[in-house]
Amino acid sequence: MDSLVSMRVFCLVAELKSFATAAQRLRISPAMASKHVMQLEKRLGTRLLNRTSRRVSLSESGVLYFEQARQMLDSLDEVEAAVSNATVVPHGTLRLTAPVWMANAMFAGVLADYQARYPDVRLDVDLGGRMVNLVEEGYDLALRATGAPDEALIARPITKVAFHMVGAPAYLDRAGRPTKPADLAGRSLLHYALYPSESFSFAGEHGTETVKLNPVLRSGNETLLHMAALEGMGLAFLPKWLVAEDIAAGRLEHVMPGQVLFEGKLFAVYPSRKYLSAKVRTFIDFVAADRRMR
Repeated sequence: MDSLVSMRVFCLVAELKSFATAAQRLRISPAMASKHVMQLEKRLGTRLLNRTSRRVSLSESGVLYFEQARQMLDSLDEVEAAVSNATVVPHGTLRLTAPVWMANAMFAGVLADYQARYPDVRLDVDLGGRMVNLVEEGYDLALRATGAPDEALIARPITKVAFHMVGAPAYLDRAGRPTKPADLAGRSLLHYALYPSESFSFAGEHGTETVKLNPVLRSGNETLLHMAALEGMGLAFLPKWLVAEDIAAGRLEHVMPGQVLFEGKLFAVYPSRKYLSAKVRTFIDFVAADRRMR
């Protein structure tokens, strides 16, 4: 049995978490797919997949083997194309995870333009708002807004991301429009759950001023906080890309626009520099070069 074919079968089963679905895509029987994986496990002397009647998951050894095998297969495809003097065309499924707030028209436009340029790449985008394990969960790439990316991963800076304090006109009419940091004390806050504090620091007339707001809603989902801000529930601290259209249309107001509370960077994060596939490399380059992301 061809070990390279078995490796491809294993990687697809691991990605799809299903022998039947992988077999259908490869046009082989589920029994043959299972035979390929068992042959691979026998040769390696370890279990790669945990199987139950309902699900398939990677074992500890499987996680390690999957990362290396998939990168090697992607690299092999590119090497073979290069040797045959063919253009290396990005292909396959690009599994991407990004923050919830990237569910906006601007980013959808970037994805549409990338897919139009590289039609052989299928995009599988997770905007679930959780910090995923790229290797264990089989993701190719993450877009993360942070001041300090994980040192265990490779992180390429893409662009700056400014966060604004915003509120609906109805709320500001009712509670008043702050003109200085002290005016924010006790104001209703739509609190992002991953931000550790209910206090914010501002550059005041006499140096840094820290004020504490009153959290009336706490959530790790920026879309909910955005909707609540539009409903006039309180002030929210949200990325510019999510609220720019609302500010332009007057649905939200930028509170104390001269104050920059946080300006982080958006990073493209991936597990390893080795065997960086064409689909990952071209996507990172495409996003970094797109003017809409600046």
